[in-house]
Amino acid sequence: MNDKHLFYGAIALIILPLTLGFFGGDKFRYPCQDPANWEKDFCKFPICDVTRTCPEHIFKGQRDPRLGPPKPESTPAVTSTFTPAPAQCTQPKGANCGK
Repeated sequence: MNDKHLFYGAIALIILPLTLGFFGGDKFRYPCQDPANWEKDFCKFPICDVTRTCPEHIFKGQRDPRLGPPKPESTPAVTSTFTPAPAQCTQPKGANCGK
């Protein structure tokens, strides 16, 4: 009797996630991730800027998919302006002064 209940419980645990996966539909975490909402007021500044759910915020640093592939002449040249900091420690002592 216990084996039968265990078997039915295992089958239910397998079927439930599969059913939810197949019949759950397309869901977006934020409404502005859905391309159908990009032209609506709640996905435009200043309304979406308050909640940080604008497409510009959601796609963080990635190119906005609405714009299509980048044009070769529109990509700005990136130059490195890194300068190393001067040494602060004269004698190694502690975690921040070399090991």
